Formats: sequence, C-alpha cells, structure tokens
Amino acid sequence: MDETSRPGGPIAARELHFIWICDCSGSMDENGKIQSLNRAVREALPHVKDAANSNPEAKVLMRVVAFSDSARWLVSAPTPLENFIWTDLTAVGETAMGAAMKLVADGLKIPPMPQRGLPPALVLMTDGQPTDDFNNGLKALMETPWGRHSRRIAVAIGGDAKRDNLVKFIGNPEIKVLEANNPESLAKQIKFLSTMAVSGISPVVNPTVDPVAPPIPVPVPDPVSPEPLPSATPGSDVEW
Repeated sequence: MDETSRPGGPIAARELHFIWICDCSGSMDENGKIQSLNRAVREALPHVKDAANSNPEAKVLMRVVAFSDSARWLVSAPTPLENFIWTDLTAVGETAMGAAMKLVADGLKIPPMPQRGLPPALVLMTDGQPTDDFNNGLKALMETPWGRHSRRIAVAIGGDAKRDNLVKFIGNPEIKVLEANNPESLAKQIKFLSTMAVSGISPVVNPTVDPVAPPIPVPVPDPVSPEPLPSATPGSDVEW
C-alpha cells in the first residue's frame, strides 16, 4: 500500500510552516560566519527534503526572515519545500532581533497560517545580542495563537551570542540552545535541527481553540566531535 494511502482515501497532509530567522548584522561578516551559515543551510536542504518525504502527514512550507538594521522578509510567501531555493545572505548593520520577532508574529496570523495545522517551526540563528527592544518583540510573537503553539529552536553562533534571550525565545526548559562555535558545528546543528523539525510528528492543533500550548519536547543531540564539511574551505577550522 502506498504510504500516502489509507482505507477511505489518502492522508490529508497538514501544513507545517518552517521559518528561518537569520541574524545578518555586521558581526556575522566576521570570520566567515555568514558564509558558513549560507553553506550549512544549502547543504542541509537535501536532508530536510528526505526527512519530509518520510512524513507524508506534513506539507512543509518555508519562509525566511533576515534582520540587521531592520527586519525583512527574504521569502515572505509560504513556499513548498520542493520549490524552496536558499538565497545567500549578506551581513551588515545592527541586530534588530525584536523587530524580527514582530515580523514573524505578523506572518503567523490567519491567513497565511491555516486554522488548523502542525505547530510551526521557528529557527532563530544569531551571533550577538539585540540592539532594539527584544522583549517587546517576543511579547508580540507570544501573543499570537500560532506563536504560542510554535516549536522554537535557537542556535548561538560563537561565544558572543546572548544566551538569555535565546532561552526566552525557546520558552521551554526541556529544549537547550544549540551551540555552534565553528563552521563544522554550525553545519551539524543546522542539519540536525532542520531535519528534526520536519520529521517529528506533532499533534495537529487549532490555536484559536487551544489557548495555551503545552511544551513540545525537542531532542537535543549529545555533544560529539563535529564531522568535517564535505568540501573544506579556507578558514573552515576557525573558532568563533
């Protein structure tokens, strides 16, 4: 039997919205961090597609937010994973992380979000600390029904990333901030979190009916030595 078929007809795939929230501030231009992020996401996407194919109950839709002096949508329309193409980011300016939270909050309204669906995955990647009102931005995100029901994951890039804000963003003591201190570990963490986010089966929810979302546990890998990137580039062994 085809895995998408069941007695009575095919499985009705539920939308799983995946939003990359990327720090593009000037500090990300140091030591090749923004180039490493671009490469890591591009290399992770084939693995994400494989993971999505193993979960026919989910229709994965991707979007991208970049923040520096302000926050902006790089991919504003929810794009089916099979049509999604990563556009390389560049880094300059400050760290308007609070504005990014507000922008994502706007993007989680109904529509474009469905009335019912799988909890969206929000992935925040940063190497610094906000230069605007992060707490107010996070408040706006958590005041949206889909924001409260989202699976929020954060990657600290290098030692200067402010972990307190990332812990607040995650909002679940069972989920740790993922650490990336060099290009290899960043590639490993992005591959892990992106495939995990689309392959894990989560309950279908209606956020307008379920006012409070229970914490959704997300597994965190045991620390291991990162594997080398498939094609090493100059500076790939740098520590951030």
